[in-house]
Amino acid sequence: MTKSNATQLSSLKKSVAPFEQNDHKRSINQLINTLGPLILLWTAAYLSLSVSYWLTLLFAVPAAGFVIRTFIIFHDCCHGSFFKNRKANDILGTLTGVLTLVPYRQWKHSHSIHHAGSSNLDKRGIGDIWIMTVDEYIAASPLKRLYYRIYRNPLVMFGAGPIAVFLIQYRFNAKGARRKERINTYLTNILIAALYGAMIWAIGWQAFLLVQLPIVFVSGFLGIWLFYVQHQFEDTFFEHEEEWSYVMAAVEGSSYYKLPKVLQWITGNIGFHHVHHLSPKVPNYNLELAHNATPPLQKATTITIGTSLKALHFRLWDEENKGFVSFKEIKARLRHPLPSVEGLKVRKPELQAK
Repeated sequence: MTKSNATQLSSLKKSVAPFEQNDHKRSINQLINTLGPLILLWTAAYLSLSVSYWLTLLFAVPAAGFVIRTFIIFHDCCHGSFFKNRKANDILGTLTGVLTLVPYRQWKHSHSIHHAGSSNLDKRGIGDIWIMTVDEYIAASPLKRLYYRIYRNPLVMFGAGPIAVFLIQYRFNAKGARRKERINTYLTNILIAALYGAMIWAIGWQAFLLVQLPIVFVSGFLGIWLFYVQHQFEDTFFEHEEEWSYVMAAVEGSSYYKLPKVLQWITGNIGFHHVHHLSPKVPNYNLELAHNATPPLQKATTITIGTSLKALHFRLWDEENKGFVSFKEIKARLRHPLPSVEGLKVRKPELQAK
């Protein structure tokens, strides 16, 4: 799809509108089949400590999967798509935010900004992963380049990232946060402290950490990975404001992550990310239905677990060639900068990975 048929693509939003209706019964069932297994797996992981820690980890991994599924419910609440009632979404969003360590109103605000400017090179920096263009990187200072290289290192992004983001960053309010957002963050922190404190009192801090830490790390790693590959893939879409289109960003700038059925279920169909970005009001259990019922959406870029691994080598966005390049590919241009980039006034997006 190209920009020339962007007008035609706009009709896609109307095509998926029927799938924006949530089903109260399905929402309740999803709560049960998500939180129930999460509690059972957490309990099994704790009880297995007396047998073998390897067995504990065996329970912790699927438990982390159900934390991801809990996050998808949280995510739908942020978009007001899980329940019809706004207050019900706000309450459930806050409670599931406690389980996933994410403050509801803070994330809802940054995520709405992400949706409004996804794939827009002039609106980077809030609610997304830091991306520099080739020209910005070449014009940057050596210190900033080093900082960016460290940030984009997979060991840092997916290793330190889950701890830095979910345990530290989300405990604080963003600068300029509104009163409701600040209060919700404080409330989330208090509820997390109360929940964790009660569990530590019940089973001891050693047992609690042995079970909870691997669950937090694995779920955080998977969450960051899903967010990363859903927008950073071959043939993706990035443009400046004058060339940017909401529908183009949704259909071409978001991938269809085709996962095995079990993983698709665990991740709440979020692999149909192109459908979600086209219409955030579609609840997670309707995303596949909307995809299957709308032939143009089936032409979105499809990635698999195997092909998504290529994204580990994506470092910079090349505006000239409309694709990602690695640091290795840009070395020659750093040794011999092109005259056209000298004195370039570089856009400086704020770094705030959420």
